[in-house]
Amino acid sequence: MIKGKFIVLEGIEGSGKTVACKTILKTLHQYNIKNVKLVKEPGSTYLGEKIRKIIKNYKDNQELHNNAELLLFYAARIQLVESIIKPSLEKGIWIVSDRYQLSSFAYQGGGYNLSLNMIKNLKNMFLKKINPDITFYLDVLPEIGLKRAFKRNKPDRIEKKSINFFEKVRNTYLSIISKEKKIIKINANQKKNLVKNSIKNKLYIWLKNN
Repeated sequence: MIKGKFIVLEGIEGSGKTVACKTILKTLHQYNIKNVKLVKEPGSTYLGEKIRKIIKNYKDNQELHNNAELLLFYAARIQLVESIIKPSLEKGIWIVSDRYQLSSFAYQGGGYNLSLNMIKNLKNMFLKKINPDITFYLDVLPEIGLKRAFKRNKPDRIEKKSINFFEKVRNTYLSIISKEKKIIKINANQKKNLVKNSIKNKLYIWLKNN
């Protein structure tokens, strides 16, 4: 029986997921929930970190195939779920994750136009019933998010994709969250403090009702 809660942050590059994860962790501590682990996708396991480097910095004479990228993400995700997320939740440990399955629907499904049914089948096959209790989607316009991302670091392979790609990713996110009750939309176009306060307020409301 799963006792811990699973909280996920989603959004395109530059939406502020890293800051949001730390904000949620701090808010949970204030709520006297201190047994919490932060994880990220792809990453947080040996395999996940190796795959992260491959996906972010892939360089070859041939472009990384879209289906290959999808399966790399799922390999990292499965490893993370089986080695950290699932065992932690069963022990009553809360998980806060920077990305999860929704990213594949948005990026590979929306951005690359891969079959959403295929991605759904992967989810059903490998993730079983490990679903987020709540997801915070940080909604930012691509031009704003990418500007932030480029200021932060040298752009990686994914961040170098076109504005059109990220518009398709964002539109897919928005389409999915419009049908889901367990996803909270946050306006991430605002200044950092306003975004953080919005997350805190929404999280407090959710904690009081769950």
